[in-house]
Amino acid sequence: MKSEPDAYGIDDLRREGSTLWDGIRNYQARNFMRSMSVGDQAFFYHSNCKPPGIIGLMEVVETQLVDPTQFDSAAKYFDPKSNPDQPRWDCARLRFLGKFDELLSLDQLRASYNEEQLPVIKRGNRLSILPVPTTTAEDLLDRLGPLH
Repeated sequence: MKSEPDAYGIDDLRREGSTLWDGIRNYQARNFMRSMSVGDQAFFYHSNCKPPGIIGLMEVVETQLVDPTQFDSAAKYFDPKSNPDQPRWDCARLRFLGKFDELLSLDQLRASYNEEQLPVIKRGNRLSILPVPTTTAEDLLDRLGPLH
């Protein structure tokens, strides 16, 4: 799951303990989020920074929550077409599991994996939520080392 560190980074999540992963306004990313289950783990990926990469780990603690920002006209992610009786957008709550000692950069990821193993490395990919195959996730956890 991607976030820009100057908007909401791993240290923000560590300080808060958990957060609503809201503001998703892409149907494919939303559908990936809808496929998550309580107890699933997610990599925290810092994007739009130098260098981008995986920096931490989170756990899904709630799913299928209505994204409140879609109804807030003052919010950045307000959606005037969303109806409270049939909301378009939902979100999940994630909790901080830890931060890795070193960021695993996008360049390092591209050197080790192909697009099928790790969709985030596909050039031009802008989705903020992407699945990671189990075997790739296990390998990444081995490479990244202990959490702090």
